[in-house]
Amino acid sequence: MKMIRNVVVAMSGGVDSAVTALLLKDKGFNITGVFMKNWDVRDETEKCMVEKDYDDARWICDKLEIPLIQINFIKEYWNEVFSDLVEKYQNGYTPNPDILCNKNIKFDKFFHLACNKFQADAIATGHYAKTNFGPYLENYKANTSKYPTLNVHLLQAQDSNKDQTFFLSQVPQQTLRRCMFPLGNYLKNHVKMMATQAGLCQIARKKESTGICFVGKREFQDFISEYIVDKPGDYIDLDSGLQIGKHDGIHKWTIGQRCKIAGCLKSYYVFNKDQESNTITVVGGTTHPALYTDFLITQKMHWICEEPYELRWNNGVLNCNFRFQHRNPLIACKVYKMSNGRLFIRLDAPLRAITKGQYAVLYSGEECLGSSMITYAGPSYFALGQNFIGYTHCHNLIASDRV
Repeated sequence: MKMIRNVVVAMSGGVDSAVTALLLKDKGFNITGVFMKNWDVRDETEKCMVEKDYDDARWICDKLEIPLIQINFIKEYWNEVFSDLVEKYQNGYTPNPDILCNKNIKFDKFFHLACNKFQADAIATGHYAKTNFGPYLENYKANTSKYPTLNVHLLQAQDSNKDQTFFLSQVPQQTLRRCMFPLGNYLKNHVKMMATQAGLCQIARKKESTGICFVGKREFQDFISEYIVDKPGDYIDLDSGLQIGKHDGIHKWTIGQRCKIAGCLKSYYVFNKDQESNTITVVGGTTHPALYTDFLITQKMHWICEEPYELRWNNGVLNCNFRFQHRNPLIACKVYKMSNGRLFIRLDAPLRAITKGQYAVLYSGEECLGSSMITYAGPSYFALGQNFIGYTHCHNLIASDRV
């Protein structure tokens, strides 16, 4: 591979990207900082955090004596991330904009701009992740001749609490080969310490951003109603079949979320959202069996390196680990490839509140294999009350690719 000299670092104004730039500069790379402006709408406090983050990024780069360039991806972000989010909420899905932003903006638009306009040999970000070139023996065992040495594998970071491979699970192989993640071998407290030692104390103390960046401090239900027209409908109790209240839009709710239903003293949680009837089916109690899922269907899988050999043959089964939320513990699963290329994933234990639109991210050992969007989450055997007919019917639908 080409020797890496020029590295473009995605600067966010936070401590992680600051230390990323610091580490690479200290190693002798030619560093250019780039600040991406993806959103420009002010929140209800009339503040635009993008402006504050840019000022912080400028201060960091001045301290490190590296250039900073601001680039505008507002149109691209709106068309390829936010519009998709709105559409999916309208259709009853629960999307993940962070995964989509990494796939379409940071590791596509930004990557190509850095390489073509700024002559970058590689890009670097402050994500907590690691990469490894060549055959990864822990996962691929023997016969490594099948796996080209140029392939790069995405591995979990040393700091398991900060690991961000979940959000990088849709990054293309060709892009990942020219990505650097200097923080992969560091703990978060060490990163803050390095920032402090470098004179970046105010950045080390800066509060980390959480949640969806463009929502800010607003309630999500208020935010989404600015883009999707409220459409009232009925709450239906799953167990009784009775209408127990009114909601003002299925786009405001997600599976497993607690509903505040006027006049109901009992705690109800979302079980299902039906776009056609505009009804939300609810269940009583946060641990109601119907909220648990032990099998699901995904779209065609994005394999970061390549499809595991276990799935290349008819009736092949891949034993690996699964998660559908960033901080959730990994759970063992069995993966089957359906005739249409989608995946059927059977979990070793039921999980609560899996919903379509979220991503099934698969791991083998410390390696992130890739991910795919969930299109169907079926009830667990326990949730069906040992209803063998219902359970068999669900699996017959999957076998016939009708789900």
